[in-house]
Amino acid sequence: MEWPIMVPMKQKLDRTRIDDLESTLRAGIRTRLNSAKFSTGDSVAVGVGSRGITPLVQVVSTIVSELKSAGLKPFIVPAMGSHGGATADGQKAVLAEYDIVQSVVRAEVRATMEVIELGSGPSGQTFFGDAIAYHADHIVVIGRVKPHTDFRSDIESGLCKMTSVGLGKQVGAERIHEMGLAEMVPEGAQVAIDTNKILMGIALVENAYDEPVHCRVVEAAKFHQTDRELLIKAKDILPRLPVNHLHLLVVDEMGKNISGAGMDTNIVGFWRLLSHGPKDPDFQYLATLRLTEESGGNATGVGIADFVSPNLVASIDYEKTYMNGLTSLGIAASKIPLHLTSDETTLEAAYTAASRIAGRSVPRMIRIKNTMLLEHFWASPPVVTELEENGSAIKEGDGEPFSFSNTGELVQLTN
Repeated sequence: MEWPIMVPMKQKLDRTRIDDLESTLRAGIRTRLNSAKFSTGDSVAVGVGSRGITPLVQVVSTIVSELKSAGLKPFIVPAMGSHGGATADGQKAVLAEYDIVQSVVRAEVRATMEVIELGSGPSGQTFFGDAIAYHADHIVVIGRVKPHTDFRSDIESGLCKMTSVGLGKQVGAERIHEMGLAEMVPEGAQVAIDTNKILMGIALVENAYDEPVHCRVVEAAKFHQTDRELLIKAKDILPRLPVNHLHLLVVDEMGKNISGAGMDTNIVGFWRLLSHGPKDPDFQYLATLRLTEESGGNATGVGIADFVSPNLVASIDYEKTYMNGLTSLGIAASKIPLHLTSDETTLEAAYTAASRIAGRSVPRMIRIKNTMLLEHFWASPPVVTELEENGSAIKEGDGEPFSFSNTGELVQLTN
């Protein structure tokens, strides 16, 4: 078939950032420790999640270093709910993929899926916490504050979610998803705070280039307030594609290291996850081609696509994917969409469908690397014309059609 020309484009995104994150973080930790109550030799569990913070090794290493300098004994615990196949070894393996290992961050990694009851909140719901973490003298929580992919509230992803869901392990995560994230995340976090185990939280906001733009070190009593304030800032700088309507969006790769939903629904459309609601943005068809290696086979979120390649399907670890889906009750997001025999036939089907709803003309199309990298993208001529007219993006070079190998794999993936 004759493929349309796809033109490389670039949009300008906010690149405000903290120039020296380590110094900022060290100063915040020291200020917090100066007012905190602890004894020399106390143990500290540092909860580290499975995604969301780009300079993760730097952040964890700095925290460990400062805690040791204060006479404390830090160690690492995975704070990732049911990720890693809901096994202790699996969660340690996820952290190891991010170089969160003792030889790098200078702290032992201790993992368990066992939990203890922390207490009940006003709803009557019982909340749980990582048994190893809560047997330590203190806990440190690390969280990237950002819009969540599954729900909308004044508190979404951040310190409260890491405290209630991440450190709640599979059991805690299941209970919170059953009752509703918007209501239970703040309540569960408060129950955890009331144990008086949490020494501090490190809240980070990152820009469109995954660089830190805000960093706060706060006491547990300020978790909710911090999450609310930083969520507003995170939404203000959230990168998006500069269009609200497409016939087809092609995403080269999805994965848990990119978004909890594989592809950020704030980018591809929140309605795709819920199967209802306003279509803003309205990207009518979504084709996805690869699962990142860092996902370890966890393809949670694959179901929000309309077309996927056989390469993606072959990469799926169904046990991990379905465990994540069952824990979060995101069943639809784990379904396998239409897939054909190759990248080429998959994209042919997607393009044909897009052309038909475009009145048999060249459809409005964009191709991106993934939903984290949105500065550079490829667009079909109708979209290029619109973007040039409104000044929201500029051409970076001459266009070219999709190109495939002899086995039908799409070549020249976006860089």
